[in-house]
Amino acid sequence: MTLLDTFFNGQVMISAFPALMRGLVNTLKLGLLAVGIGIPVGLVISLVRLYAPKPLRWLAIGYIDIFRAMPVLVVLILIYYALPFVGIRLSSWASATLAFTFVMSAYSAEVFRSGIESIPQGQFEAAQALGLPFLLTLRKVILPQAVRLVIPPTTSNCVSMFKDTSLASVVALPELLKEANNAQALYANPSPLIGAALVYLIFLWPMVRLVGMLERKFKVEKTR
Repeated sequence: MTLLDTFFNGQVMISAFPALMRGLVNTLKLGLLAVGIGIPVGLVISLVRLYAPKPLRWLAIGYIDIFRAMPVLVVLILIYYALPFVGIRLSSWASATLAFTFVMSAYSAEVFRSGIESIPQGQFEAAQALGLPFLLTLRKVILPQAVRLVIPPTTSNCVSMFKDTSLASVVALPELLKEANNAQALYANPSPLIGAALVYLIFLWPMVRLVGMLERKFKVEKTR
């Protein structure tokens, strides 16, 4: 067989296309769940890390450090395969969503912490001089400025999270890579894997370019 017949077999790719689209839908659902839950949770954890009483701060630091240090695959395996030994059984969807949310929230917490700490202390002092309560100062003064600073790294984390969803295949979740593997076995041809790679490229490349545009935009604004 030629290279084209082996890796770029058009007939096989067309036959596998519906399965790849099903996998893409699940990939998008999983990624959006992880990002949609992980970012707000990360913001809360960062605020606890910065402003809560010391015992809660240490818990937040431990959470952030653990889930930033552990590979996503290890977190996923621990949740799906280890928790049943202590009587907790979760579905593939629940396990994957929980694992990716833990990791996304830890990275988001560190990004938000960096963004908030980059705001000059004088902003807090000026708000305090005006008699604004601490929570109102955070909501109206600090967070709007910090959010602008964390948009580029947060977008980059979102791209990484969508790529990491391919790891959910180890818990039999039918995302894009899992469907491509199934199609490869069905047709005895690796062309579906090439098709999955092309699908990843098509929907992730615009996000990668968006990250670059945002980084340049905020860099220009910062130098003004």
